[in-house]
Amino acid sequence: MRRRLPTIFILMTVMIDAMGIGLILPVMPALILEVEGGSLARAALWGGVLSTAFAVMQFLFGPVMGNLSDRFGRRPVLLISLFVMAIDYVVMALAGSIWLLLLGRIVGGITGATHSTASAFMADISPPEKRGAGFGMVSAAFGLGFVLGPVIGGVLGDLGTRAPFHAAAALAFANFLFGLVILPETVTPDKRRPFIWRRANPFGAARQIRALPGMGRLLTVLLLYQLATHVYPAIWAYFTQARFGWDPRMIGLSLAVFGISMAVVQGGVIRLALSRLGELRTVVLGFGFSILAFPVLAFITNGPLALILTPVAAMAAMAVPALQAMMSQQTPDDAQGELQGILTSVNALAMILSPLLMTGVFAAATMPGGAIYLPGAPFLAALLLTLAALVLFLTTRRPVSAP
Repeated sequence: MRRRLPTIFILMTVMIDAMGIGLILPVMPALILEVEGGSLARAALWGGVLSTAFAVMQFLFGPVMGNLSDRFGRRPVLLISLFVMAIDYVVMALAGSIWLLLLGRIVGGITGATHSTASAFMADISPPEKRGAGFGMVSAAFGLGFVLGPVIGGVLGDLGTRAPFHAAAALAFANFLFGLVILPETVTPDKRRPFIWRRANPFGAARQIRALPGMGRLLTVLLLYQLATHVYPAIWAYFTQARFGWDPRMIGLSLAVFGISMAVVQGGVIRLALSRLGELRTVVLGFGFSILAFPVLAFITNGPLALILTPVAAMAAMAVPALQAMMSQQTPDDAQGELQGILTSVNALAMILSPLLMTGVFAAATMPGGAIYLPGAPFLAALLLTLAALVLFLTTRRPVSAP
């Protein structure tokens, strides 16, 4: 159990990061109206600004956190980030202006970028052949937190717009105390390397990682695939309302089913796939499930059938941890944090770009008086992105393990 406690802490940290995002979503419209006034439309615009600020900070600071953890260790980066996160949520709970909320989201994006450090910790404690399973557990914890967050936030929202922020602060501080007691340091002196600013930004770090054989192409594969799979959070609520007439309760239920299915795949099914197929074939299998699901969703007209097919679509989630494991094996031990920082930035970039792309396609395909009416058109765009990622992946030389 003593050996498992650090892993539990890491998974709790990632889950709290995800819960912190979803926990406050149900109350954000009311909170923005409370501090800013105006109309719901204006609140939605501010909500977009807050979400974008959070994602941009994740993009910029993922490599910074990863590089800091390569230099100073995983333990101080994780613990300091949790402590600052707890304070940040308290500040947001007391915020009386939209600018203080914006500052809170900026700080939250920075402290939440420790996903990279958590993944680097899992790489430190896992032998190369088991890193894919470890990364799958991290992804599953994130997915579970993203499912639980809005549910708990909605319940707490009945107590007031500030209650979810107090809850998020309490969770972060409790996990900080837990880590303070049980978390060991996994970066030994021989694995530490100097912190260099030109490597601690997404562009400099990307150049460094891309210098490793085949890594540039694999990063491109990852970006294309995450652009494709972010179609679900980007347009699902709009798509299901337009195609099936679902109400918010049904949309929330379907998202919960999808999130839980992804957590099961990334926390359990991927272990079986990796042990039987290895990383390369698991990536291809994950892509295959997306290639199967996207055209079905593009043209399906039966809502219950779409819900039944959700676990099948979620099987595609095994591709990213397997791809992440391949890239980790190609990266030296003293740059694991840097790699995970880049992967955090790639995911954040997809979170920024995919909603713009997919909502644009949805709007064009459902516009009154348009040439076509196809609410599922974004899934066809996602299919093209996945096919491009698959072709690029299959023509990339498989990386070998790094020392």
